[in-house]
Amino acid sequence: MATLYSHKDSNIRKTWLLITVFLFFIIGFGWFMSYWFGSPSILYIAVIFSILMSVGSYWWSDKLVLRMSHAKPIKKEDAPELYRIIENLSITAGLPMPRVYIIDEQAMNAFATGRNPKHAVVAVTSGLLNRLERAELEGVLAHEMSHIGNRDMLVSTVIVVLAGIVILAADLMFRHMLFGAMFGGGRRSSNDSGGQGGAIMMIVGIAVMIIAPILAQVIKLAVSRKREFLADASGALLTRYPEGLARALEKISQDPTKLKSANNATAHLYFENPFKSDKKGSNASWFSKLFTTHPPVEERIKALRGL
Repeated sequence: MATLYSHKDSNIRKTWLLITVFLFFIIGFGWFMSYWFGSPSILYIAVIFSILMSVGSYWWSDKLVLRMSHAKPIKKEDAPELYRIIENLSITAGLPMPRVYIIDEQAMNAFATGRNPKHAVVAVTSGLLNRLERAELEGVLAHEMSHIGNRDMLVSTVIVVLAGIVILAADLMFRHMLFGAMFGGGRRSSNDSGGQGGAIMMIVGIAVMIIAPILAQVIKLAVSRKREFLADASGALLTRYPEGLARALEKISQDPTKLKSANNATAHLYFENPFKSDKKGSNASWFSKLFTTHPPVEERIKALRGL
């Protein structure tokens, strides 16, 4: 019989399995790029550039996200109940007390960010604070505290680095192929031009160039969805009351209010899809689910109530 602990362990295994698959995919793609260009130096440049950009965004992620979300810091006297819940959850989880921010919008949502638990931030909307019952609010906050405890910001950064490498390398490959087609340059074009081998390599190169970024994005989103399931299970362990989180998910998913301050860059951070574009839920096709930032709400509720 499934338990909260087995559900949590299962999602941890699946997350790291996806990351392992991603790493093997990166190695294979890197080998092909080195073969195509005839030199690994171009790929090294792409890797270094991608890592520098991703590490920079990770280091300042909290400031960037808070500014983009129009979140404002509050003190304990501004929202004493909110502070008490977060303080209790921090003690239970063995985590430092995060900074607390409010987003002045009526949509019900929340997110956690920060480069590590010592620099963590929990932000909630006014709508979430005013429209949920205490047990439901506690469930959402436990979910967000679990993101901090599970080091999801670090995992997300690793995935962003890997995906960035693939996308940047694919772009370099496209430019190289375009340059070779126009001017007849490049190792592959000069050695294999006019032959059957050259034609095959051109077809393979085009296929890799198209498929690699798409596959990288799919794996990145898959990891994000698994981390949401993991945070649900971990949050339920913190509160020992999965029903509170399940009821919060029901209320938030049924609310049609969109979060105006959300955008594509920050959507995956939120407790629930801020664009309200996943109404089909479990009835959506498997293909459309591949490109969503969050698991269907029905699946999350079913997992919580099935434990």
